[in-house]
Amino acid sequence: MSVNLETSYLGMTLSSPLVVAPSPLGRRVAGLQRLEEAGAAAVVLPSLFEEQIVHDSYQVHAALEAGAGVYQEAARGYLPEAAEGYTNGSERYLALLAEARRTLRIPVIASLNGASAGGWVEYARRMEDAGASALELNVYFIAADVEETGEQVERRYLDLVAAVRRAVGIPVAVKVGPYFSSMANMARRLVEAGANGLVLFNRFYQPDIDVEDLKVRANVELSTSAELRLPLRWIAILKGRVKASLAATTGVHTAEDVLKLVMAGADVAMSASALLRRGPGWLTGVRDEMAAWMEEHEYDSIEQMKGSLSQAASPDPAAFERANYMETLVTYATPTL
Repeated sequence: MSVNLETSYLGMTLSSPLVVAPSPLGRRVAGLQRLEEAGAAAVVLPSLFEEQIVHDSYQVHAALEAGAGVYQEAARGYLPEAAEGYTNGSERYLALLAEARRTLRIPVIASLNGASAGGWVEYARRMEDAGASALELNVYFIAADVEETGEQVERRYLDLVAAVRRAVGIPVAVKVGPYFSSMANMARRLVEAGANGLVLFNRFYQPDIDVEDLKVRANVELSTSAELRLPLRWIAILKGRVKASLAATTGVHTAEDVLKLVMAGADVAMSASALLRRGPGWLTGVRDEMAAWMEEHEYDSIEQMKGSLSQAASPDPAAFERANYMETLVTYATPTL
């Protein structure tokens, strides 16, 4: 028996649920080609950062305007206008996107990372013009202002999604963190604002402190399968309750991880850490293991499996909520002392 691994995500039919999350592996078209050959069903490019857009704009403006108005002969500055064909970081991103779309046969999803409307709308349009199959809004915002209320934080997200939705015609997914006071309600409001899909969850990197140098340092640690539990729970809760595609990211390392997520209701599973550890060949192995497991357990297709263990379909819906907390504590086996 052969199984059908096809799934639908953001209105696109993909060959499997295996989607490459943003990572350094996607910075060059040659790397993207290797991912496609290994079995990636779609790729999300590394994010174009809001700070990068703003920095490039200021740098160019400052250089062109240096000395302007000081002397009559340099009323507009000493440097000439940028020559045709000049590219800054954001332009290089758009060039990568356009080349990837021309080269790859699988969907190429562009990613914008930021926290304010700023240049998002303009660059969302430019990404669409460059050929992006869809757009992922990677909203990376830490609510650290003691004067800003939860409602103001949520409004920032919703206004951003609505502005981008009005600007582009391609599908828009929103990648968010799990720290809203009412995650289920916020998910529904994001979809109402125009999101075609939700990517759960953004992995906020936590700074560390070097006690010898007395400095705050970035300390990036790759995920593990243990981190799968959070997106697994919320996808199971949201499946059938929001009219949007659901993508899981963070903690996707094995074929079993992907199967669990599909059963919970995920349309796709995105991975970066596993690929950074094991390389593109990881995709081939996971795809083969998934197909073998499904055949052994007599599943015909991903669509047949999808959502079969979501909260809405579960005979024990409380297992995804508080009752599971009590059961976990009661059944934990303490070590022999």
